[in-house]
Amino acid sequence: MLEAAGHLFQRNGYAGTGVKQIASEAEAPFGSIYHFFPGGKEQLADEVIRTTGPEYWRLVSSLLESSGRPVEALDFAFRKAAEDLAATDYVDACPIATIALEVASTNEMLRMATAEVFAGWVTGAAAWFGRFVPDKGRARTLALAMISMLEGAFMLSRAARSGEPLLAAGRSIVELTRIALSEEAVD
Repeated sequence: MLEAAGHLFQRNGYAGTGVKQIASEAEAPFGSIYHFFPGGKEQLADEVIRTTGPEYWRLVSSLLESSGRPVEALDFAFRKAAEDLAATDYVDACPIATIALEVASTNEMLRMATAEVFAGWVTGAAAWFGRFVPDKGRARTLALAMISMLEGAFMLSRAARSGEPLLAAGRSIVELTRIALSEEAVD
């Protein structure tokens, strides 16, 4: 059920996904959703966010570990994101962002869940950048920039049905990282 719901929320959003649709996609009896998730769709969405968020970060993290050189790893990760998004016909981007944009002003429980997931991503990315940029503040700033660029580029890429925004975001975070690394070398 979590996998089916996650897939539907990612593609259709929270409001665009019905409980019957989730049950059908999961090939489960309709009542089983309320058996396992007495809080209904909201509880199911909260669980999906808290489960898929860390899974997605592990995927991003594995791409960042593709090279011991941060500039190469970032370039690879953004190029791979553009390729993967194109391969899904621009429908499977970040599993959290679709829900986050939709519920930020309307559902405090789900807003908090997405905020916590994003905070975990920032912490993970700051630790990764911290391996190359010793200044913790600068590492965190790069982490926030990378995640902001990635999420914004996913949205623009989906709207334009083009990988260009992801590639441009990748070039931008690579350049910011180069600058940070060269400034660290001088300090």
